[in-house]
Amino acid sequence: MQSGFSIDEDNDRSILRGSCFRPNPFLTFKERRIAVAKICSVLLGLAVIISVLSGGPGLAQSTIFNIPTTDTASQGKVYAEFDFLMQLPGTGVSRTYLYNPRTVIGGPGNLEFGVNFPLYNTRFSGDSATSGYIQPNAKWKFYNNEDAGIAMAVGGLLNTPLNNRSGQDSWGLIYGLVSKKIKSGDYGPRFHAGPYGIVSANQDPDEGPVSFLGSRAGVILGYEQPAWKTVSIVADWFSGKNGFGYFTPGISIVLPRSGLLNAGYSIGNDSWEDGNASMNRYFFVYYGITF
Repeated sequence: MQSGFSIDEDNDRSILRGSCFRPNPFLTFKERRIAVAKICSVLLGLAVIISVLSGGPGLAQSTIFNIPTTDTASQGKVYAEFDFLMQLPGTGVSRTYLYNPRTVIGGPGNLEFGVNFPLYNTRFSGDSATSGYIQPNAKWKFYNNEDAGIAMAVGGLLNTPLNNRSGQDSWGLIYGLVSKKIKSGDYGPRFHAGPYGIVSANQDPDEGPVSFLGSRAGVILGYEQPAWKTVSIVADWFSGKNGFGYFTPGISIVLPRSGLLNAGYSIGNDSWEDGNASMNRYFFVYYGITF
């Protein structure tokens, strides 16, 4: 992806978040390493402090981190969220940040409609470059059997650049998903699985700009494990070495007044291949609230 500056296409990454999923446009760079243990201690501290202050039953999630769940917003409800991601570790000369406000509106028949406005800012020594996108998206939960703990959903997202358009094309993602809730008291886990695919993405650089690199299809997996009445251990994964290919473990904390806080660490699927791959990792935190 070209974002107003020159990058190595082999290291292009994209984390695109949607009401239906949170995939990713990240541009990776070499930066100095920062101890992951420090991040883990911060997350643990947040879990302890907020879980003591918060109360009430758990809330359904439209997403975990990057992948969708089979949940949809209730009809007439509005879900607003702000995501912050920081490239970690870094390089000594640059670091990429993502700021992503997004909104989801619940429709009839277990439909939801959303829009994201991710803004990617890469900071250099005394300089920076920014790329913005708009991502309309939708999801439909077409099957729900609460007694069996099974639900199914389909959805999609369209990604279009708002600037630097001469170096990028638009493309879409579609997916299907099934979830299974284990009926085991208040602490039974829930699992998610399904396929995804990229459509209308230019794959030939000789025919025009290519902004989605790597494999065009794969699987999505998710796991939610309640640990306390307001705290869950969660993880999700997009397969494939592409802009969606990340494994993200973390915690999810239900806050008072229909709030939600998630914090985790996204690890690129190519993060163990060579010396540069470890830079394709991001600290990930978001806050959401339902009105």
